[in-house]
Amino acid sequence: MLDGSLSQAKFDQMVFKLGLENSIPFDTSLSVSKKVALLAREVARAGATIIPTIDGRVTLAEAVVREAVALTSSSRYSQQEQQDRLLRALALDGFVIQWNQDSSMGEVPFLRSALPAEIDLPAADDEVHQLLNHFDFTVSKGHLDQAIEAHTRGDWAAANSQTRTFMESLFDGIASHINEAQAATTTSSENRRAMLANNGFLSVQRNEWTLDGKNYINGLFKMLHTEGSHPGLSDDDRSTFRLHLALVTARTFLRRLKNQG
Repeated sequence: MLDGSLSQAKFDQMVFKLGLENSIPFDTSLSVSKKVALLAREVARAGATIIPTIDGRVTLAEAVVREAVALTSSSRYSQQEQQDRLLRALALDGFVIQWNQDSSMGEVPFLRSALPAEIDLPAADDEVHQLLNHFDFTVSKGHLDQAIEAHTRGDWAAANSQTRTFMESLFDGIASHINEAQAATTTSSENRRAMLANNGFLSVQRNEWTLDGKNYINGLFKMLHTEGSHPGLSDDDRSTFRLHLALVTARTFLRRLKNQG
């Protein structure tokens, strides 16, 4: 979005607002695209640094996102592909852009959270990845990363499929971690989840698992299974919902596994 929407002067003005003039030179011999690459490097290096902005003190990463949001348009014909990628990335972190009408400026983009603050999806994503690394669940991590990548590029069928496979491999990994020998002799992923209930990891009392199949885990897998492998049968809202639910669920059970260890 930034390289396709800003002139040299406007990009330099943004750099000054972000306090990065010492890292990104005001040099017209450098293209805006090259300056964008320098900006990306600074965000990767110091994205968590707190800087002052007109919206208050925020991280450098958030300030750059807000600058990108300011360039969005309610028109579907304005830089559609770049804007769609930004909107998908924001949705994955639980944010949406709302265009408010301003008497002097027309439609003004406004970034707002689409979810309660308690959910904190970026933190949930970070924690899930940390716990997957902690338990060496490399297969599960690979499926989650593929789900996120597919979602970012708008491939909803692939994202849905990988989200379901991630959850399946996650519970397989948890079962093996708790009782490797028993998990190895169990014939299916569903039976390994039943094993986790028999071992007390999944709670029958809280309806996480029940013998009649009317429980949270079975309901989750039935929902994740729909529209997963058939192109064109899903959309961004449903795919995002699946991925969000998978992240929150994975964090809950990975935390439980760590606390029991």
